[in-house]
Amino acid sequence: MTAPAVPSATSPALDHLDELRADVVQGLTKSPKQLSPKWLYDADGSRLFDEISRLPEYYPFRTEQAIIADSCTIIAWLTCAKTLIELGSGSCSAKTRLLLDALAGPLTTYVPVDVSSSALAQACASIAAEYPALAVKPLLADFTAAVDLPPTDGPRLFAFLGGTFGNLLPSERAVFLGALTSGLAPGDRLLLGVDLVKDPAVIVPAYNDAAGVTARFNFGLLRRLNRELDADFDLAAFEHVAVWDADREWIEMRLRSRRDQTVTLRGLNLVVPFTGGEELRTEVSAKFRPSGLAAELNAAGLELSHWWTDPARLYGLAMIARADDIAPAA
Repeated sequence: MTAPAVPSATSPALDHLDELRADVVQGLTKSPKQLSPKWLYDADGSRLFDEISRLPEYYPFRTEQAIIADSCTIIAWLTCAKTLIELGSGSCSAKTRLLLDALAGPLTTYVPVDVSSSALAQACASIAAEYPALAVKPLLADFTAAVDLPPTDGPRLFAFLGGTFGNLLPSERAVFLGALTSGLAPGDRLLLGVDLVKDPAVIVPAYNDAAGVTARFNFGLLRRLNRELDADFDLAAFEHVAVWDADREWIEMRLRSRRDQTVTLRGLNLVVPFTGGEELRTEVSAKFRPSGLAAELNAAGLELSHWWTDPARLYGLAMIARADDIAPAA
């Protein structure tokens, strides 16, 4: 079976390149400097993240996968989903396949949504080959903004896994949840994976592993800017750092300038100065407490209907519905 066509992986979609340009201008001219973590996920970034997911320090991936393996049968029973919509699908990991297998009875359609055309192409090819009876409808889009989903049968299960929800700032999470609330039809559900607050001694190494894979992943952002915006970032002039913010209960990945320097982005006609020690924030990864997550959901008109976690309570998997779509207890 031929995989569904997606935009070419050899060149970024024009609208995404425009968005990258706008984000870089805004992010590199403010203080402190910052960029969205979504720009980490080009072809190389997606490959490196797959490598990160297998590292001994990176507990979120294997813990979430174990929770899904233990709960996917009941998830399928609870949702009876005919369509699985995966937000931030990436390369479609084993977690995706666990859900596809569990939902095999009623499921007719899989909609992977991602900002990386290369990741979508790879995912569509593999899923179409492994599940020939499944209609695969890829969508190249930023799922944090309004997404025009293809028409599909319901009920639908939206899966937002990998702790990516924590990469959104609190205001962005509120916007995302609000848009989701308005888009959920009766019977639709959201399956949300969130990393939980725990000892920073467990969290920090997951973002600064001994093998340096996460550092290479972080530096990939500078390589992308050099390639797509004709910039001249000297990677050797920066270092990767991961910092735990105890007040906000999130970890930040940053690139720290080793010296005073000036970077030119010829594709933007932009010159950006860095002082020695100045940092560019490339990712925030918030960790959650169940009560705090429930409060965010309730504020958006959503309700946590089911909750699963691992024995060590490192990670949580939430089943979420519109508050007005949950039958009251008898």
